[in-house]
Amino acid sequence: QVQLVESGGGLVQPGGSLRLSCAASGSISSIYAMGWYRQAPGNQRELVARTTVRGSTNYADSVKGRFTISRDNAQNTVYLQMNSLKPEDTAVYYCNAERPLRGVTWGQGTQVTVSS
Repeated sequence: QVQLVESGGGLVQPGGSLRLSCAASGSISSIYAMGWYRQAPGNQRELVARTTVRGSTNYADSVKGRFTISRDNAQNTVYLQMNSLKPEDTAVYYCNAERPLRGVTWGQGTQVTVSS
């Protein structure tokens, strides 16, 4: 099994920055990809950014150029650096880990609120 613990959410003004962290533990070697998703009230959960063990990354169009996903393999941690935040980025952000043939594990979520 894999366990994920997110941190770094909070309240920030428009134009500000936050960095989210997702620490993985357990069967780390079986993870193929890790990603960040978000869900705003009344909306479906959507992909924000994803990175694979091969180093490929992809981003939602709405965050390209503002958000960066990175991975520290030594710390088994994935980060989401969020810059130029907008009110529409307000959501609960979830980390996930994909393991082939074993499914997807989700973190507990962390709230990000962008407001003046």
